[in-house]
Amino acid sequence: MMKFKQDNQSFIFNNDKREISLTVLTPEIIRFFEDHGEANPSFAIEGDKQIKTDVSVKNDDNKITLKTSALKVLVDKDLHVDVYDRMGHPLVLDYKEKRKLLDRGINPEQEKLAASEGHNVNDGLEQDKILVIKKMATDEQFYGLGDKTGFLDKRGYEYDNWNTDNPDPQVESFKALYKSIPFLIGVKEGHPYGLFFDDSYKNHIDLGKESQKYYYYSAKDGNLDYYIIGGKTLKEVITNYTYLTGRVPLPQKWMLGYQQSRWGYSVSQKEVSRIADSLRDNDLPCDVLHFDIDYMDGYRVFTWRKDTYEDPKKFIAELRDKGFRVMPIIDPGVKVDENYWVYQEGIKNGYFAKSPDGTVYVNKVWPGDAVYPDFARKEVQDWWGKNIKFLVDLGTCGVWNDMNEPASFNGPLPDDVVFSDGEKASTHAKIHNVYGHNMAKATYNGLKKLSGKRPYVITRAAYAGTQKYSTVWTGDNQSLWTHIQMMIPQLCNLGLSGFAFAGTDIGGFGADCTPELLTRWIEAAIFSPLLRNHAAVGTRSQEPWAFGEPTLSIYRKYLKLRYHLISYLYDRFYHESKTGLPVMRPLVLNYPNDKHVRKMNDEYMVGSDLLVAPILMEGQTARQVYLPKGEWLNFWTNAEYTGENTILANAPLDTLPLFIKKNTILPWDKERDHVDPDDHDLMTFRLFGDHGNYIHYQDNGVDFDYENGKYNLYEVKITDQTFSVDISHFGYDKPYKRIDLISDQRKQSFVFDEKENKYQVMK
Repeated sequence: MMKFKQDNQSFIFNNDKREISLTVLTPEIIRFFEDHGEANPSFAIEGDKQIKTDVSVKNDDNKITLKTSALKVLVDKDLHVDVYDRMGHPLVLDYKEKRKLLDRGINPEQEKLAASEGHNVNDGLEQDKILVIKKMATDEQFYGLGDKTGFLDKRGYEYDNWNTDNPDPQVESFKALYKSIPFLIGVKEGHPYGLFFDDSYKNHIDLGKESQKYYYYSAKDGNLDYYIIGGKTLKEVITNYTYLTGRVPLPQKWMLGYQQSRWGYSVSQKEVSRIADSLRDNDLPCDVLHFDIDYMDGYRVFTWRKDTYEDPKKFIAELRDKGFRVMPIIDPGVKVDENYWVYQEGIKNGYFAKSPDGTVYVNKVWPGDAVYPDFARKEVQDWWGKNIKFLVDLGTCGVWNDMNEPASFNGPLPDDVVFSDGEKASTHAKIHNVYGHNMAKATYNGLKKLSGKRPYVITRAAYAGTQKYSTVWTGDNQSLWTHIQMMIPQLCNLGLSGFAFAGTDIGGFGADCTPELLTRWIEAAIFSPLLRNHAAVGTRSQEPWAFGEPTLSIYRKYLKLRYHLISYLYDRFYHESKTGLPVMRPLVLNYPNDKHVRKMNDEYMVGSDLLVAPILMEGQTARQVYLPKGEWLNFWTNAEYTGENTILANAPLDTLPLFIKKNTILPWDKERDHVDPDDHDLMTFRLFGDHGNYIHYQDNGVDFDYENGKYNLYEVKITDQTFSVDISHFGYDKPYKRIDLISDQRKQSFVFDEKENKYQVMK
């Protein structure tokens, strides 16, 4: 017998075996919760996300139906939960048949033999405490889950959410990487939905590998706690998910510039100077130089070595005068050293994780014996944020968080190491997946308080919701053609999972790059939001000049293209901050009804205007490019194509196949070697096609004044007869002094009239 109780927008169901609750947060978001005895504060969701929502209830003997304006939920007497959209299309349905384990064709004797050789053939088949199984449609696609390896559509694969620093070359069979983002986007017979499983314990998702009839989620511990997210389109599902977990905040504008890095550069001031001078001498735009662990004194965090640096603060200021900002790395592991102030303070105040016997837990990372800050505690976050003052006072531009899975050298941290969950004592088993998230939060809040600027934080490890605090990259990839191929689905799925500001190590972090691979990588990644070339110590140099010509000239060509389009990317981030929609997108996001793009792994779009089809195979100089519905122009030649067609694009080594939607206007920044937020002399807008309209965003590109209305919105219109510029919102006191509008036929210049606060045609 099912019992049912309503409390405003919460509904509790129970029978003799179970009790579940459904809470309607918005018409499109419903939370499912089943208590398994674990206090489980959400790390991903902050603040009250519930809004007043009308919910109709129909109570029959065998089932109860809940309806909002967007979703319909059916709960039967066995507490199966089925969710449909407002039109009655099935979205998330409980699988009501018996689960059938995957037949691996192995008997006990073979299993024993395999184990003796180090093979775990039953990996992932152990019984988890939490299990939910959902029915899978014949043509269902799955996206999201962050930067898991493999292809765009995750159907047929299984994954673990357990933040993992695995040094092996990443391949599609990897179940886990550095991030745990258990947000799944499904498209069932053309109808989209989202599922967010909010549990920080190790969990497993099988998307049809075990059976073509169902997919399932299981977890080691915690509660069964997930959110069903509706939306009429894929875009609406992502907007609703990022409403729940947060959106990438508007970055400082220079963060969109090129960034140069290598583990080993920062060992000395002399070496960094050589890199900076080479960038400028070779006419290569660049905004940020990254300092890896070598700059520290014995790998002690919040220190700077003195043997190879004369005056770090002065040196950072000198780099800033040349247009470079400095981004230092910080790891969570604090060196065990009785004479080291960070260790002393942490020990004195009890800020580090402990072993079950109450002693401070010690493992090994770069500085040797090291201890781990207990980042879920607010007082530890505040302390860590204050420590960042050391870097801010030196003039650095942000913090790059690494090794925060947390990584360790002396074996993994045991599950029973004692951490806090923010409310009470907990364990590493619960905190592991959110350790990097809490470190990023501490870093973001510390930088914001200390600098007053929009914080620049990069993190390797993350959880759902970390996008509120940090940029991410895909970790330690390698100089392999398979890794440049994997870059597109990885970054696109990160974008679909809320992480709009993401990138990959251009050229590859490990192994040795080749001239052709580096060339094709900068072409393929040129519109990735985070644009950083990064390599490991001991690998072949892969700076733009390392291979001579023609690599250097081609690299320069694409960096200059990037800098022409910085304002376009910044506009995309302005819209992302309002909608949660990513800047770098899979084609399926813009064209969800086009069956040709649902599994497309080798093309992507920038917003809704640019289509990028890079060369991803060694030796290839032409490729097939699919163009979706509409009229398209070759960016380089202006040749016109009709969409819903596949064309052959010639792509010699210096050519990236790049297409722009006809009748698009792009902001076109002037050539420069770094982004200068104070340069307001000229902005150009270029028309591709016959006519177009464009909304352009401008603010000071640095701080939070825009939140108080201090920004400008420009409405640009170009037709055969009309060239016009209007300011629809005028809140920033430094509008462009001059604006040029350019079409194939003519050019028109406008100057700002300070008395009238509007643009006049330049005589």
